[in-house]
Amino acid sequence: MHYEFLIKLSTSLLLGLLIGIDRQLKHKPLGMKTSMVISVASCLITIVSIEAVNIYSVPGHTNMDPMRLAAQVVSGVGFIGAGAILRRSNDVISGLTTAAMVWAASGLGIAAGAGFYIEAFTAVILIILAINLFPLGIKLWGPQKLSERDLSVKIVVRQNSEMARMIDSIERENMRVKHIKVKDLIDNNQQIQLVLSASRKVRTTSIYYSIKQLENVVAVEVETISA
Repeated sequence: MHYEFLIKLSTSLLLGLLIGIDRQLKHKPLGMKTSMVISVASCLITIVSIEAVNIYSVPGHTNMDPMRLAAQVVSGVGFIGAGAILRRSNDVISGLTTAAMVWAASGLGIAAGAGFYIEAFTAVILIILAINLFPLGIKLWGPQKLSERDLSVKIVVRQNSEMARMIDSIERENMRVKHIKVKDLIDNNQQIQLVLSASRKVRTTSIYYSIKQLENVVAVEVETISA
């Protein structure tokens, strides 16, 4: 029993490490330490939940579910994932993949704690492929829209500029306007906030300079909001 206990915890530690390395290489909030702690703790709770039935239940008198504690891990770990989801100033939601990885780390720990080693290793391989290799293949061979990224663009223009002509000029640069917001500034200029969709092959700096050169443009700010 002691050796099996050690194997389960070590397996969950390794699975959490694999998840953490992937996130840390991308400089995401969920790192190696966090994912290993989540996976090992989930594994421990699963082991306790299963073994408690054998130790404390009395046949014919006590009705205990061996996976009851493990079921609470899946919902309880959600508060960690919620902390990784951020809403930035440009109203863009980020961190959803990291939150999903938090939930996945707990699932891998539960699988290891229940003794499903092959299933756990298969799942971690598929998860890593799903967030790394598969999206790359879809970008290369899938529809063109899947190879685009979104950018938040703020343009300060002179008062009474022909905005329609400016938008047409931007779209002629192989960029698609998805959202427009216009507001007046106190210095008699106007600000146009755009969400553009552009090819990943086009550098953000190239987009900045192409917009900067348009007529009546005073200032430009470009930010990538989806990688």
